[in-house]
Amino acid sequence: MNLTESMEMYLETIYLIEKDHGHAHVAEIARELNITKPSVTKAMNHLKDEGFINKQAYGHINLTEKGLKVSRKVFKKHSIITDFLEKSLGLSPADADDNACRMEHVISDEMLEAIKEYLDGKR
Repeated sequence: MNLTESMEMYLETIYLIEKDHGHAHVAEIARELNITKPSVTKAMNHLKDEGFINKQAYGHINLTEKGLKVSRKVFKKHSIITDFLEKSLGLSPADADDNACRMEHVISDEMLEAIKEYLDGKR
């Protein structure tokens, strides 16, 4: 299944909230992504149907193993791109993070590997 940018954003957001709090709630996801709770609820139902999350009615949201695998990959991409933008282009951490958030969904695996190699040579 091809994941959309939106699905990746939801999964990454759940991952980060779950890391801090052990689980996520619709309201937290909506706040983090600056979108409405009904939009999040609809997306959560889709992610549950696809096997990416476990969701209790009006309750906790947790990633499944499948969701955890995808969310970790997206988060790792985000981190590598942020690091690259800060170290190679001198962007502020906030600007690097903002741009990495958009780039992580379109960058090829080959480009990501090239960035990793570049950063390894810079350290």
